[in-house]
Parts: sequence; structure tokens; C-alpha cells
Amino acid sequence: MSKNTTQITNERNQHMLPRNLKVNFARAVVALILLGGAALPALADPVKNIVLVHGAWVDGSGWKPVYEILVRDGYHVTMVQEPETSFQDDVTATKRVLERQPGPCILVGHSYGGSIITEAGTDPHVVGLVYIAAHAPDVGEDEGDLGKKTPSVIAKTEGAVEKTGDGFTFLNPADFYDLFAPDLPREQAEFESRSQVLAAAEVFTTPLTAAAWKTKPSWGVVALGDKIINPDLEKWYYARAHSHTIEIPGASHSVYESHPKEVAAVIEEAAKQSQN
Repeated sequence: MSKNTTQITNERNQHMLPRNLKVNFARAVVALILLGGAALPALADPVKNIVLVHGAWVDGSGWKPVYEILVRDGYHVTMVQEPETSFQDDVTATKRVLERQPGPCILVGHSYGGSIITEAGTDPHVVGLVYIAAHAPDVGEDEGDLGKKTPSVIAKTEGAVEKTGDGFTFLNPADFYDLFAPDLPREQAEFESRSQVLAAAEVFTTPLTAAAWKTKPSWGVVALGDKIINPDLEKWYYARAHSHTIEIPGASHSVYESHPKEVAAVIEEAAKQSQN
């Protein structure tokens, strides 16, 4: 029996349907691509710039173990060599380095460097802060006053901190190894004790005018064997700032030198979590 015209037409349309669907689907995909993927979220760019700020009585060379790990892992790393002549001078030196960053960055501070990054971290280049055994005062506070409320071993050690006639402080070389770096090789600590950058006493008592941790994410490392800053004060700082925090048992104030892998890992985590 021969098929009528209507049956032939229906069978032809059914045969062509899968092919038409494929064509229409392909056209839809092309249209989405031409629209620039408006319906798809853009992938965040990873943060690859790291700025490291040292603390009082030392210089940027102490960051070398951390620097080498970060560079090996593909980060662009810059150390600030602040003069320690005044708090404002040190903040200015840090901002000078931040202005040179090619993109968003993580700002890292050790010890007194924590006060510096808290003030300088409002710079638009900064997308995250990392505190390494560091101070993190609020607006109107200074680390000297906060340190008195939660005294450390150094505060209870008579003669440990000395001052020159023109108001610059340094750590007594005889006490440097025990107080600042007992988990470093003695020869290394001895060299650092003899190459100190004398810090103006006023850097410890200048109230902050900004607190970047209030508006930017932060991470903190507590050195549980710290004799320069009381570990309980470090914990308090980081809890107040809602920082992502790790604690390193037995680590001294020189934790960034004695435990560079752990410190670098925290910095890299901050860079990954603070994607621009």
C-alpha cells in the first residue's frame, strides 16, 4: 500500500528533528560566546605580588628563607627596608614600595612591621594582610602601650633594651640570642645582634590613624615561644581582627627565619584566598 503525502511529510520531519536540534544547539552556543559569556562568572585572577615588612632592630635580609620559597612558587616578592627613624617614615617607605606593585598584593609584617602594615595596608594595592608574630593596633592605639598591658619576657628583663643619647633603641647583644632568636643557629643570631638597625623609641609609641584589618582580610601566625611579644597578645590581636590564625609551638620571635615553610604557606594561602 502506498503512503499518502501527509505520512511522507511527517516521517521526513521526524527524521530531520535530531539534526535540527543539533544545529540549533550549536547556534545557541555560538551566540553565548559572541555575547562574551555574559551568563558565566569571570574567573578571579590570582594574587602574585607579596610585600614583606620587617620589624624593629633587624632588616629585610631576615626574610630570605621565606622569600626563596615564595619566588620558587612563582610569586613576585619585594622587601621593604624601612629606616626605623619614625613611624611615619616607615609607613611612607612601605607605601613607596606598594606604589610600585604591578597589581594587587599581600602585605606581610613581622613584629613592629605589623603596626606598619596596619597603617599602610589601606593602600588600594593591598587585598590581604598577614601578621607574623606581630602587633596589630587599632586607630588611636600604639604597640608600646598594648605591650605594657600584656608584658612579654623582654619587658621583664632588666637592661635588655638599651637607648642611645639621641633616643634610638636596640637590643643588648648579650640578650639577643636568648630573647629574639633562640631557635636559630647561635652564629646567625650573633651576627644579627651585631648588625641591628637601631629604632627610634617613638616608633613604638606613635598612635595609629588607620587600621586596615578592619576592612581587609587578614591572617596571623602566633609564635608560642615568643619572648619579644607575648603570645597571648598576638592571639588577642588576631582574634579581634578575625584573622585566620595558626600557632607554631616552640617558635621564637624569629619564627619567619626558623619556620619559613610554615610562614610561607600562610602567605600563599592568603594570596589564594584574596584573589582579585
